[in-house]
Amino acid sequence: MKFRKLTGTHAGRIVLAAVPAAVVSTLLMAGVANGAVPVSFAVSGSQFQISASQLDGTGFSQYAGVAPDTAGKQHQVAIANINSASLSDLCQSVVTDTPLGKVGLLITAGGGGKPATATDLQIGMTDLKGDSTFGNIRIGVDASTVNTSHKGSAGDFAQDADTIKITGLQQTAWSTQASVFTLTGMHVQLTDGSKGCF
Repeated sequence: MKFRKLTGTHAGRIVLAAVPAAVVSTLLMAGVANGAVPVSFAVSGSQFQISASQLDGTGFSQYAGVAPDTAGKQHQVAIANINSASLSDLCQSVVTDTPLGKVGLLITAGGGGKPATATDLQIGMTDLKGDSTFGNIRIGVDASTVNTSHKGSAGDFAQDADTIKITGLQQTAWSTQASVFTLTGMHVQLTDGSKGCF
């Protein structure tokens, strides 16, 4: 996977902490009722956890959307797109109730200095934590004009950036999709549901 280094200019970089999180979240969700572009498949009834010690990406955008399930219910999400992503120490976990009790699925990859990689990554998320740095960020851009191939609806609030770096990533999501997802050193294991990514 190919990545560009984050820009070194002060004008081209911004730390996420400088943006009032509540304001950004409110504006991102404002477009849901106006028919923002939905996640492109029916989601299950369970959200899942994603974590990584570090995510590096190029071509980032974020705007409001919905993730429909098979019952027709629409779940509000913030849709994040990354054209090219590298994830170190990637973890994904989900817990499901079954007739035999809770069963967890835990997937790890990208350890030992060999990150997992993704092309054309799109995540429909409800929560995100981590220390973030963006290169050449634009906040308040029209969602239909963001710098990624996936775009939102005209008139909706969005943000985009040339590069993104998140350390200590912890994310809760309804969906993840990518045109190519390479999981180096992948390990899949069933658990009793008590062990998650965070």
